[in-house]
Amino acid sequence: MIKKNIVLMLLLGFLQAMVFYAPIATLYRQAQGITLSQITIIESICLALCLLLELPWGIVADKIGYKRTMIFCSLLYFVSKIIFWQAHSFEMFLLERILLAVVISGLSGVDNSILYLSCAEGQSQRIFGISEALQTLGLSLSALVYSVFIGDNYQLASFLTVVSYGLAALLPFFLDEVSETKSKQKSFPIRDFLHLLNQTLSKPSLLFLLVAIAFFNETHQTITTFLSQPKYLACGISLSVIGYLYILLSLLGLFSAFSEKISKHLGISRFTKSCFLIAISACGVLAVSGQAIPVVISIFSLRMVFSLFSPLQAELQNKQVSSAYRATELSIYALIMDCVGIATNLSFGWLADQDLSLAFWFGFFLCLFGVFAFCRWYHTAK
Repeated sequence: MIKKNIVLMLLLGFLQAMVFYAPIATLYRQAQGITLSQITIIESICLALCLLLELPWGIVADKIGYKRTMIFCSLLYFVSKIIFWQAHSFEMFLLERILLAVVISGLSGVDNSILYLSCAEGQSQRIFGISEALQTLGLSLSALVYSVFIGDNYQLASFLTVVSYGLAALLPFFLDEVSETKSKQKSFPIRDFLHLLNQTLSKPSLLFLLVAIAFFNETHQTITTFLSQPKYLACGISLSVIGYLYILLSLLGLFSAFSEKISKHLGISRFTKSCFLIAISACGVLAVSGQAIPVVISIFSLRMVFSLFSPLQAELQNKQVSSAYRATELSIYALIMDCVGIATNLSFGWLADQDLSLAFWFGFFLCLFGVFAFCRWYHTAK
């Protein structure tokens, strides 16, 4: 049962990573008349909805079980990609993101919980690393297909993504339930939820960890997904080259498979500080440089350290869970990070409209504060 769950979840992650329009995601939206500021507004609305839905979804997931939650969210994910395929206006792209918010908040904590609870003791970080690597492989493969066969046929890229997500939606039906609360009780009293929320908010050191992770994640997400493509064009890089750069960028996610080995060798503190410092340097270079080579190296460096840090942050969050309601507690963590993400997204978008360099400087200071927040948490945790 455990091995089957792991295989199914790894395959699901691989298929859902195959977003064939990903190399030109920003340019795709701009071709449909969506501006950078509108993109960030849509992203902020998505995060706000995630904020509202995180906790209810966590409670529902613990009550109905992780398998049923995965089935519903995977099917809705499939529907959202169909809408994206047919979107030609701000409203349609917003609708796609609204559905995505429901999916993200539903899967938050559930997918990681299934993997974590299906792993043998001490093996979760390795499995998280393999999961990240397979998602990277799926993303890279889809980017290669885009660069070689699709080109500027945006509709075909979107349709192939629909096919991949349709296949992924079938896999959760074959999962075995691993919910920790399935046999313990049938309801989740509101007082227990309030207790978990109060317990989390009463731990300042934990909040420092979540803020540090949120700053790092949002900086990576915004720069590599949305701001990198306009920056490439500003450096004189052609669209065809952007496609191949995206393949290489995606392949850097394979570094996640080395996360456990490197973090054990360096220790959690030195490993995390190194990741943050490289991210800080990358943002600084992007803010001041207009040359293609330094820009590409900086974006690649940011992607690499995020890939290394991602499995560790999943491990650290799971280790903070102190109750049987794992999905709910992880959803509380995600809620806090979403609050941070809404503010940073709007700031990134507004600054990018003024000047791309200002947005990169903003990422610089987010990562700088993030490393200090992590050090504060780590000192207390020790």
